[in-house]
Amino acid sequence: MIKLEMLRVFRTVAEKGSLAGAAEVLGRTPSAISMMLAQLEDDIGAQLFETDRKSKLSPLGQLVLDESSRATDAFSRSLDAIRRHAASLAGTVRVAAVPSAVATVLPGVIAEFRAERPDVRLEISDVDSDRVRRRVMLDEADIGIISALSDDNSGGITIFRDDLGIACKPDGRIRSHVNAGSALSWDLLALEALIANPLCKLVSHPVVDRAIESCNLEARNTSALLSFVRAGLGATILPRSAVDEGQDDLVFLVPSDPRTRRDLRKISRTNEGFSPAVNAFWLALRAL
Repeated sequence: MIKLEMLRVFRTVAEKGSLAGAAEVLGRTPSAISMMLAQLEDDIGAQLFETDRKSKLSPLGQLVLDESSRATDAFSRSLDAIRRHAASLAGTVRVAAVPSAVATVLPGVIAEFRAERPDVRLEISDVDSDRVRRRVMLDEADIGIISALSDDNSGGITIFRDDLGIACKPDGRIRSHVNAGSALSWDLLALEALIANPLCKLVSHPVVDRAIESCNLEARNTSALLSFVRAGLGATILPRSAVDEGQDDLVFLVPSDPRTRRDLRKISRTNEGFSPAVNAFWLALRAL
């Protein structure tokens, strides 16, 4: 039976041109190398070298060398991939996350993670919390990041918490009423069209409920929501972290009736079967 080690020894002899040269590279005696070559030739049923000095290959020997090179190179690449994966330096991590997490939390985590493990492939998908849970449950994602109310006991590990509020234009009706002395209330959403998104359902307020029912524009992507607000299409509900307070083309208002705090939580089916790469990313998603 031809074994991979036989091919590796044969390749080394052919490349070095002598038993002594191969023995030095492989750390074996010339007699041991000779015995393995003899066994390989017996298994093949033909001579691989034209002379006993092993300095010149036969035509068949050249073919075997080509195939041996391909086989041993492929084996070496496979071993390297396995070792790198075991060391968390390679592999794939599938993350399903709500859009606000993709826009705010993940960029910093990914930058830090890639600095330590640049060969890991990261597959990020942004969907709402229900779809995140579904993908994790169906093993379509290794790690999920969901949105939940801070007092929600539905599970997951909190990695970030901030306020939900109203994102609107600085020259719109909502901002004008606030400037005129109106209280910061979710009632303000009645003044402009609501651009709905899944986070709106986290707010427990009748005006928000009515606005969702009558809404005719909905989006999930945070960048799209902010673009729609900037275009004057209405106001929306977003977490504070999603709105850059340094920009003067948006206003973020935090109502207190009720004050609504949103958690970002990481979830998984189980972390007992994590690959090293997935486990490393799970640990990188620590509380901020």
